Amino acid sequence: MTVSDWDVREDCSPSVLVALYLRQALGVRYPDELPQLRGVERGGEASGGVERLWRRYWDMTVEPQAHPSPVPLELVDGFGTHVALPAYAGALRDALAPHGPAALAYARDAVDRYERTRRSYRGYAGAVVEFERRAGRRAHGFALHVQVLPLAQRGVWWIGALTIAVSDTLRSDVAAFDAAMQPILHDVA
Repeated sequence: MTVSDWDVREDCSPSVLVALYLRQALGVRYPDELPQLRGVERGGEASGGVERLWRRYWDMTVEPQAHPSPVPLELVDGFGTHVALPAYAGALRDALAPHGPAALAYARDAVDRYERTRRSYRGYAGAVVEFERRAGRRAHGFALHVQVLPLAQRGVWWIGALTIAVSDTLRSDVAAFDAAMQPILHDVA
């Protein structure tokens, strides 16, 4: 297998960060297993309607090609191009409106930290080679999107069909990161 047979894209997406900031600020629980962002207070529990709308928004944000909106989306004032919602999502739009400046500032800071440290991160080839050695076979072709996020807990979590969230603290530990990637690679490769 050649490196071109698999595609791993790593990012620290401001849009994903804004969505997770809003998740905490609004008191949304989904995705239940994903830890909170560091340094963001959790709001009171979200209403069922806001939670349902946020889930749709989350799916479109994390994997927009897999979850296209069936209706046109409108950018939400105060969030630049990072939050777009359908016209019928007024309850979510109203709930998140006051959080725009803080969410954008948090995302900017997290992206800046990621950009400063990502050059020191080891690539994915080593983890794939280790998977191939353990599996006794070549990795099948696969695509994987990786979001490196400032999560309060160290680890790796699936947040979409082809997308994982990795805590920045795990990503900076080469040995632990390669080991944590093995079950993920087993699933996709």
